[in-house]
Amino acid sequence: MPAPGGGGVRPKRGIGSAPLRGRRVLVRVDFNVPLDGHGGVADDRRIAAVLPTLNHLRTSGARTILMSHLGRPGGRRDMAFTLRPVARRLGSLFGQPVPLAEDAVGLHALDAVSRLGNGDVVLLENLRFHPGEEANDPAFAVQLAQLGELFVEDAFGAVHRAHASTVGVPRRLPALAGLLLERELRALAPLVDAPERPYTVLLGGAKVADKLPFLASFLGRADRLAIGGALAFPFLRARGAELGATPAEEGVGPAVDEFLHRAEGSSTQVVLPTDLVVERPGVAEARTEPADRLSSDAVARDIGPASREAFARALDGARTVFWNGPLGLAEDPRFAAGTAEVLRRVGTLPGYRVAAGGDSARVAEELGVLGAFSFVSTGGGAALELIQGLELPGLAVLPDA
Repeated sequence: MPAPGGGGVRPKRGIGSAPLRGRRVLVRVDFNVPLDGHGGVADDRRIAAVLPTLNHLRTSGARTILMSHLGRPGGRRDMAFTLRPVARRLGSLFGQPVPLAEDAVGLHALDAVSRLGNGDVVLLENLRFHPGEEANDPAFAVQLAQLGELFVEDAFGAVHRAHASTVGVPRRLPALAGLLLERELRALAPLVDAPERPYTVLLGGAKVADKLPFLASFLGRADRLAIGGALAFPFLRARGAELGATPAEEGVGPAVDEFLHRAEGSSTQVVLPTDLVVERPGVAEARTEPADRLSSDAVARDIGPASREAFARALDGARTVFWNGPLGLAEDPRFAAGTAEVLRRVGTLPGYRVAAGGDSARVAEELGVLGAFSFVSTGGGAALELIQGLELPGLAVLPDA
């Protein structure tokens, strides 16, 4: 189902009508992909998502210079985070080799760029080998900008970061949105201010401290908010649940209490698990226990059957659904049923269904339920901040359409 039109997210000027032939085009992409430990790419979804933009640039005769980060090398040259596996995978998708410059700036980068002909592509080495990237250092941004004549932003997963490559460079070069970025904005716009109702939000994963503002942003905007995974544990504890040996995030109690108080006065129904599938030491089989009184040695790993039914009821009649984060330890087959069953229910709905986050997409694909969604965003944090209504630095710096 195509995304309905949204009005709160401003479209950006794109590459469709830009003169590109013979021009050096510096493209920020998000190739921060998982590696398999054997020198290969474990999941190439983010690489494949950029191909429409790269193919447009190639056929238009641009001289394309790709820049990306990978992992957290800490601002130093750590070859455990080299982009060489990414260059190999991109080359296999292209059907021709893609050279990797030995550095993102300096003589190696300048030499690699000087060798480009019309329609050629080069990938620069990991931006985060330089501390200036995450620090948004003006001198580093200048070094990057001098490689190109035009900047294209196509790393939706990085536009919530004010880094040199996402903010510094587009302030120094004419800047445009790539095809992937345009697609993300069109698809996520309806969730910002014009979702078709009823609107149900499913949230799992962990990191309550990070996600509380996001959760709170749905109060009064979503009709139903179902919370699972480790994200639910502090909320259950705040309601007096005895969680046994289950670790629940510390230091968030007052904020959780405030959220629950606000939720009671809002029009949004908050759904929490009523039973949990638990793991116990020395017990091979998982068992289901009431969420408010787990055994003293039990560790909660998934939502139980009654909770799955409650989450399914929260989805009844929904015309818009947003999901982020597994509802249990879904990478373990013993604890994947909760996420799988609820997402299969999502797939039966006729409305607009959106998933966000690389981990979420990977879990859905492994469980065979990725097809439940109308759109799967390539961004995790960026999508959450956009849907929350925050201004993203890497978008704010781009000219509106």
